[in-house]
Amino acid sequence: MHTFLGVDYNQWWFLVFGAVISGYAILDGFDLGAGALHLFLNKEQSRRIAINAIGPIWDGNEVWLVIGGGALFAGFPVAYAAIFSAFYIPFMVFLIGLIWRGVAIEFRSKEPMRWWRKTWDIVYCVASIIISLSLGLMLGNVVEGLPLNKDMEFTGDWLYFFNPFAIFVAITTLALFMMHGAIFLTMKTENRLYVKMHLLSNNFTIFFVVSFVITTLYTLLYIPHLSDFFKARPGYFVIPLLMTLCIANIPRQIKKGKYRYAFISSAVTIALLLIMVALEVFPYLLYSPQHPNNSITVYNGASSQQTVKILLIIALIGTPLVATYTTFVFWTFKGKVKLDEMSY
Repeated sequence: MHTFLGVDYNQWWFLVFGAVISGYAILDGFDLGAGALHLFLNKEQSRRIAINAIGPIWDGNEVWLVIGGGALFAGFPVAYAAIFSAFYIPFMVFLIGLIWRGVAIEFRSKEPMRWWRKTWDIVYCVASIIISLSLGLMLGNVVEGLPLNKDMEFTGDWLYFFNPFAIFVAITTLALFMMHGAIFLTMKTENRLYVKMHLLSNNFTIFFVVSFVITTLYTLLYIPHLSDFFKARPGYFVIPLLMTLCIANIPRQIKKGKYRYAFISSAVTIALLLIMVALEVFPYLLYSPQHPNNSITVYNGASSQQTVKILLIIALIGTPLVATYTTFVFWTFKGKVKLDEMSY
């Protein structure tokens, strides 16, 4: 097994894949959250400002999703095949949601009729909610595990996905994104809409905290093995501790009106949650609770060592370029949203 800095290539690629997925969750998370809360905004101008807040960046944020899919396909083809076949229906729902969200953003302002814009507002909001719930549902099932046979193929049916843990994770994901999106929109708005977003930021923070606590309690009571990693390694307790502090800091910064710090805390919360998930499931990419020997790991589901080595070189070059591009876009469109004739 080849290594780099004492870590083998398979583990490095697992880290790269996790980092890309974290980037997608942080960046597209506030886009999806802004869409999910869209119908809470009643005025036409408020809805236009909210859409224009994410207008220049939402499609660029989805680049991270494409990179994540490519990273899984190239580095862990066995896991890619098993996951995409197992989650065929949720993925189709997710992709349909992505399509309709993009269509709604682009079509909404093409006609001035009230019914036209209201229809696309509903499509935009519903699609964003469906995407968020789908992501959470798939994450919950990956964390808990899926029944696999000796050929590493999914043996359950589509109803299997709707288990209590996955549903709680899906609701928590939606709540997290709505809080993340509300904080972002507060940074981008002013005057009356700013006050409205301030209230929504508080409300969705409460929604997230309640959802998170319920999901955590359910996990500790009914799926205790997910905390085995931290029980066996007390030093890593610093990660959930930091996450708790970040969550506590969000309402504190909102109350002080420092939304940039609240947004950073929200983003770090997402990253730390996914780091905890990665530590809990490693080395499994897809765990089979009933038959652990059928599980897919970073070793039996990976490409050849030479392939993973080449992929790591490409990642070292490509990922900073994408990160630089994302930073440039955010810097270019920083500040409060101002509507003009070129706006959505």
